Amino acid sequence: MKRNKFLHLLFAFTLLLGVASCSTDSTVENEVFYGNGFLIANEGKYGTPSAEVTFVTPDLSLKQDDIFSQNNGGAKLGDVLQTISVYGDKVYLLLNNSNKIQIVNRSNFKATGQITNGLDNPRYMAFANNNLYVTNDKYQGDKYVSIYKASDLSFVKKITFTDPVERVVEAQNNIFVQNASFGFGNKITMINTSTNDIQSTITLPNGDISKIISNNQNVYAIAGGTTDSYIYQISSAGNITKTTTLTGIANAKNIEISNGKYYFTSGKNVYTMDMSATTAPTSPLFTVANSVDQYSALYGFSVVNGMIFTSDSNGFTKASTIVVYNTSGSIIKTFSAGIGSNGVYWN
Repeated sequence: MKRNKFLHLLFAFTLLLGVASCSTDSTVENEVFYGNGFLIANEGKYGTPSAEVTFVTPDLSLKQDDIFSQNNGGAKLGDVLQTISVYGDKVYLLLNNSNKIQIVNRSNFKATGQITNGLDNPRYMAFANNNLYVTNDKYQGDKYVSIYKASDLSFVKKITFTDPVERVVEAQNNIFVQNASFGFGNKITMINTSTNDIQSTITLPNGDISKIISNNQNVYAIAGGTTDSYIYQISSAGNITKTTTLTGIANAKNIEISNGKYYFTSGKNVYTMDMSATTAPTSPLFTVANSVDQYSALYGFSVVNGMIFTSDSNGFTKASTIVVYNTSGSIIKTFSAGIGSNGVYWN
């Protein structure tokens, strides 16, 4: 869907006036097109319905905060926006502490439906074989993947686990579940989406998994160690096909892939290397600034459309600070978003 020039100008005018065209019930009278830009997930303060989504245009020149409320009569999105997925003409907003997935139209962000059945502390989601797969991991409670039909959102099945279930990704129509959380665990479970049964378990030989992603029909896992870290390439059939040792880089995390390069973090350092390289980088691409605590400085890290987005959550006491870098490591933009910005997604 192409951006209409008139709507683009209208959007600019609206933002420059501080969304002055909103009606008294906080609904945007002049509809804005959101289907071509960045979406920033803002968790909000835990225990309050303060989660929100920030929209930023592709050139980073215009920003609008709290776009769910703005386009749904002032309604609150919920508590802890954990992650965002775009599928078809819809955007799926997973609310961890609200135990729901809010679904909106990707063009105007108006609500189109919800999933609440079968959710208990949902974490992440992925689509495969016309189904939606959601990880659920309650502290000291049940751990499972709940499955829904993408067509009508009806509940299909629950797959239970004894290990943690965290991130979930799709590769070649198979689903891979990260059985590790908070830097502990070294297993990944493969689910056959034709039967919705567990196909196999992959055990990584070194390090603890912090994140898995999917790229070009492979799964990539970054596993941190106390001295060295590791990037594993896993085929869509569930086999480890390549291991890259990040010699001298401890506790690596936050892996992203863009244009044939890995991007990952360790502490406040951001590194990059060619995917074909066999030697780890000896110095970071850049280092983010100190924050109020050790957890805030790189609370969010995303590489989208050739830009590196970092988020400083500022201890969840005020709006997050988003700093955008180019792939050479130079700052190109700094702006604020909501509380607890944890990721950037392309819509």
